[in-house]
Parts: sequence; structure tokens; C-alpha cells
Amino acid sequence: MAKILVTGSNGQVGQELQFLSNGSAHTFVFTDVADLDITDYSAVNDFFKEHQFDFCLNCAAYTAVDKAESDVELATKINVDGVKNLAQACLFNQTFLMQLSTDYVYHNQQNTPFKEGDTTNPQGVYAQTKLDGDLAALQVNTASMVIRTSWVYSSFGNNFVKTMIRLGTERDSLNVVFDQIGTPTYARDLAAAMLDVVEKINNNSIPASKAYGVFHYSNEGVTSWYDFAKAIFDIENIDCNLGAIESIQYPTPAKRPPFSVLNKSKIKSELDVAVPHWRDGLVRCLEAMKG
Repeated sequence: MAKILVTGSNGQVGQELQFLSNGSAHTFVFTDVADLDITDYSAVNDFFKEHQFDFCLNCAAYTAVDKAESDVELATKINVDGVKNLAQACLFNQTFLMQLSTDYVYHNQQNTPFKEGDTTNPQGVYAQTKLDGDLAALQVNTASMVIRTSWVYSSFGNNFVKTMIRLGTERDSLNVVFDQIGTPTYARDLAAAMLDVVEKINNNSIPASKAYGVFHYSNEGVTSWYDFAKAIFDIENIDCNLGAIESIQYPTPAKRPPFSVLNKSKIKSELDVAVPHWRDGLVRCLEAMKG
């Protein structure tokens, strides 16, 4: 039985981990900023000494992409300094660190799914701080796993799916960008993949060293935000006229990657992690939202 720390437990992935932990034989400690401020090194170090964790799943992050452009200091403290603090504490206490990251770190002009070794080119504060956090974790503690994901949504928290349902039922028509291509990821599928890796390491079916480094996990398939919205409306029978627009017609403070499909071959072949299709994940999420 393992002792597992989950930081950022009030976020989408954190809440899904809480849901999936019900009935688990492992001991989970769920924290958010009120319980553990990861930007406070002394607090983190003391917390680790007190609990002696086997695994740390870091779901804590500054994720307000546009707000980060004017809130550089806080985004850096959470996404870089906080990660560094956790990585050091994990190193000193022989705890396996699993760090969540993002497709935003790539933002290149290629049109084939990104592999873990592809060139990074972060645009904006959020993307840069997430990449800096990845590099800090791996530099401070090589016994770390970085999981880059994309377009995360959940039955918990605020996200694109809930926004589309709300707006689609309030309005007769709605415009959504069609020229940003990627893969929606159901947070429960991501959380299940994280726990799958933890279980395999814990029961020695794979050595922990096999999971060190950068991995990709998103659901399978490829779509646009427009087609994602269309799928939501179709499944939920929402009668709203959906228009397709270019990103230039919907300007935001931070640039979004035009193409951010992730190649999952590494996590599937090396860690034997199953990856469901995005539409199947969407159906299950919509069912979960109805209770």
C-alpha cells in the first residue's frame, strides 16, 4: 500500500483523483493551497517530513492562460518555484514525482502529432512558466515524470464543455474557432492513467525508472474547438446555430497553439497505458455531469 500526495486537489484533475480514490487500498492525502502552499519551500519540506509519501501527483498550477499575461509573478511562483520545491522535497524523501504539464509548450508550425522530444516554443507567460516548471522538475530530481496533456475538461469545475452547454441553451447562435486543432482530454481518463502508472510502479510490474522523463497523455483522436462544440450540442440535443470562425476573429491576450495534437505512442508502448477516444470520454463526462 502506498501513501500518495495529490496537490491542487480542488482542480479538475485533482477532483477526479479524489473521485477515483474512493475504495482504494492506498492512502491519499489531498491538499490545495489552503492546506499546503507549494510556493513555500519550508512548508513543503516540513509536510513531506511529516508524512513520508511514496508518490506526489502535482495537479497544482496557475492555469488562467490570459490572466497570466499580466500576473507573471504569481504564475511563475506556482508553475516554476512551486514545482521546484516539490521536486526537491521528493528528491530528499525518495518520493516519485508526477508533474502535470501542457501542450502549450510546443506551439510550433508542424502538422503531425508532437512527440516528447520535439522542439518547444512556448508563446506567452502560461506556456513559458509551464515549460520552465517541467525543466526545473527534471533538473532538480531526475526521478520525476512529466505528463503533458491538452484541452482538459471534467464534470468538476469550470471548462469548455460546461460553457458550451450554458451558452448553447441561452443563445440562438454561437461562434467557435475552427482553426485550432487538438484533442479534448477527459480529466477522469487522465487521472485514471496517472493512477495506473502509480499502481504499476507500486506493485513492481514496471520499474519506477521506466516512467522517468516526459510523456504525453491526451485522449485519442483529433478535432477542432468548433467540432468539439458541435459534438457537445449533438450529444445533448442542444438547438443552437453553431458558426465556425477564425482565431483572428476572437482575439485573446495569450496566443493559443494552432495545432497541439500529442503523440501518445511512448506512454502506450513503454507503460502500457490505455487511451480512450475523446468522443467516448465526452459521452462519459456528460453522463457524470447528470449525476
